[in-house]
Amino acid sequence: MNKNIISKPIDTAYRNIRQILEDARKTAYSAVNVAMVQAYWNIGRLIVEEEQRGKAKAGYGEYLIKDLSRRMTKDFGKGFDCSNVKNMRQFYLTFPIGDALRSQLSWTHYRLLMRVDNESARDFYIDECIAENWSTRQLERQINSFYYERILASKNKRRVRTEIQKIEPSATPHNVIKDPYVLEFLGLKENRDYLEKELEQGLIDKLQDFLLELGKGFSFVARQKRITIDEDHFYIDLIFYNYILKCFVLIDLKVGKLTHQDIGQMDFYVRYFEKEIKPAEDDPTIGLILCAEKNEAMARYTLLENSKNIFASKYKLYLPTEKELKEELQRERLALEMEIKKHQKGKT
Repeated sequence: MNKNIISKPIDTAYRNIRQILEDARKTAYSAVNVAMVQAYWNIGRLIVEEEQRGKAKAGYGEYLIKDLSRRMTKDFGKGFDCSNVKNMRQFYLTFPIGDALRSQLSWTHYRLLMRVDNESARDFYIDECIAENWSTRQLERQINSFYYERILASKNKRRVRTEIQKIEPSATPHNVIKDPYVLEFLGLKENRDYLEKELEQGLIDKLQDFLLELGKGFSFVARQKRITIDEDHFYIDLIFYNYILKCFVLIDLKVGKLTHQDIGQMDFYVRYFEKEIKPAEDDPTIGLILCAEKNEAMARYTLLENSKNIFASKYKLYLPTEKELKEELQRERLALEMEIKKHQKGKT
């Protein structure tokens, strides 16, 4: 029997089945987003109404946000920190007519639209977003590149409209299903590998054990900790808290050559923890970059300029030296490479 004769109708059937599944995923994602947007709008409305009842009390609004955030996080998990609860409040204030909310737009779309102060520009972005089926990344790029002003000034509006499709690809069903805000709303864990390669994951495992075994005040806090800034998601490989030094220690592992971008990213993490996470009475946050190149390992502490004196006088008493970390990294990398090669050889 000719396989080509059989495969053609099966190929057609599979394309139809695939389309059904992709459409179903989009429908499910859309339904969750509609529910999320409506829920957050109603939460914002209740917060504003409660604030108005207690406006005579000094600082009541700030207290209300913090207390609600604490309770919602306890009962419903991630996604309800103070900044997001404030966003829900602002959502209602920016879009006070619930019936005018557009079902085609997600919570992330609305978070971006709330940044647009000009009401005419905001309405324009809403219409364009729906008409052109923009992903959240496309909308963000258009806002940041002053698309509203450019389209008004341009003679060739069609060209300006179509350029986004070349610059920023549209979202796929596979990507939108993994939206962290959707997963948080549903109370689901992020289905994300810790690191892309077996070697990286193994090194993180070993380093976590190594630091804990040092026994100088280290306690484990988080692994692959996600922080979200302006809709962008970043992941810190390991976070410890040293209860002797009273400070956080953030660790990022790089397999490959260390770049200035890696150093800048760790500096960004440290500044974020200093501003958003660290209690006022704690000592400054420490960043640690570990680089496991093929033939050489590197360990580098990074901290803010005004923290260097305390690092020299106090931190060095309790933290492993860069030399100790480098030696441990080299030892573990060699051992893991041999183990992985042995495992791969056993499969063949």
